[in-house]
Amino acid sequence: MAGGVSVSVIRVKRIRPTRKEWAFLFSADISLPRILGVFGKLCEYEIFLLGRGPRKGMAMIISMKRHATREEIDAVTSQVNHFGYKVHSIEGEERVVIGVVGVGDVTACLESIEAMPQVENVMRISAPYKFVSKEFRKEKTLIRVNGTLIGADEFVVIAGPCSVESEEQILRSAEGVAKAGAKLLRGGAFKPRTSPYDFQGMEEEGLKLLQKAKKATGLGIVTEVMSDRDVELVANYADVLQIGARNMQNFVLLKALGKCGRPILLKRGLSSTVKELLMSAEYIVAHGNPDVMLCERGIRTFETVTRNTCDITAIPALNELTHLPVILDPSHATGKRSLVPALARAGVAIGADALIVEVHPAPEKAISDGAQSLDMPQFAKMMEELKPYIELWKDSRRNEFVSVAAG
Repeated sequence: MAGGVSVSVIRVKRIRPTRKEWAFLFSADISLPRILGVFGKLCEYEIFLLGRGPRKGMAMIISMKRHATREEIDAVTSQVNHFGYKVHSIEGEERVVIGVVGVGDVTACLESIEAMPQVENVMRISAPYKFVSKEFRKEKTLIRVNGTLIGADEFVVIAGPCSVESEEQILRSAEGVAKAGAKLLRGGAFKPRTSPYDFQGMEEEGLKLLQKAKKATGLGIVTEVMSDRDVELVANYADVLQIGARNMQNFVLLKALGKCGRPILLKRGLSSTVKELLMSAEYIVAHGNPDVMLCERGIRTFETVTRNTCDITAIPALNELTHLPVILDPSHATGKRSLVPALARAGVAIGADALIVEVHPAPEKAISDGAQSLDMPQFAKMMEELKPYIELWKDSRRNEFVSVAAG
C-alpha cells in the first residue's frame, strides 16, 4: 500500500443468521483513499453481509486524539483484544487508525473504548452503505477530472452524442459543446441496446476517436464500460468510466471498477431505489475507488408521455444521504429534446453538482437517441438560460460549504 504501510486481510468465518456482524474504525487525519484501502480490505467480507435478512450490521468511526503515544495506542489495542476482537492499525503523521472487526454485541467494548482518555469521540454509522454515507464523511467528495473539479463550487456540464459514429461527428460535437461551455465530453463507444440488431458501438475504434476529440478540444472523456473484461481497455482511453442503468447491479463489474484508477459515473437502474443505487456505489468504494459520482437518469413508471420518469427529489435526497457528487441526466429522463432544457434548469435549482446532456450536430441523422439529443444551437441556448440558475446555485453552494466548515 502507498506510504509503506502493510495491510493484512482478516478473514471472518460465516456465522448463524441470528448473530450480529459489526465493524468499527478508529479514525484519523489520514486521507479517505488510505482509510478506504485499509478498511475495504479489512472488512471486505463483512461489508457485503451487512444488513442482509435478519442480520443487522453497524460501523463506527472513533477519532483518537492527536499525537497519541505508542503506549496509548497499545493500550487501546490491548483493550479491544481483551473483548475478543481483531485489530489492524495504520499510522498517520498525527493520528492512528485502528480497524476492529468481529461478531456479536459490541456495546461493552465500545463503552470501554469511549472511556479511554486517548479517544476523542465516537460516531456510529447506521446506514447499510458505510463508506458512501454522509455519516462517514460530512463534507462533499471532490472529484478531479481532467482539471475540472466536480462537487466543488463550479457547476459542471458534460455533453456530447449518445454514440460515437464517425470522426467528423465526434469532432464536431466536441468543438460545439466546448464552445458553449461544457467541461467534459460524453460519447458511447460500447452501447448496450435493447435490440440485438441495433447499433452496438464502434468499441475500441470509438475510444480512439474520443481521444482525438480530447486532443483537439482539451475536453475530458466520459464513456461507458459494459463488462469487467473491458475495464482496463476503456480506462486507458477515458477520464471517467460510466456505468449505465442496466449495469448498476452488475456486481462483478462494480468490483472491477474499484481497482481501475478512474472516476466512475454510476447511473441509477431503470427500476432501482435510491438505497440500491447507494449500495452499488458502496461496492465500488469498498473495493478501493472513492471517486464515484451518482447519476439520476429517470426511472421506469406507468407514464408514457416521457421515456422515463425523472425522480427529481432523488437529488436532494441523495445530498442528504451521501457525500458523493450527484449528476442529473435530463436527456434519458425525458426522451424528448423539447423537455431537456427545462429539466436541466430544475436540476441546477434543486442542487445537482452537474448535468450530463446528449448533444449531436445533426440529431435527425443520429444512429441512436436522436429524439432526445439537442443540436448545437439548442445546446448553446440552454447553456445561456442556465447562467442565472447557476449563479443562485453558487450562492447556495458557498453557504453549504460554510455550514459544513462550522460543524
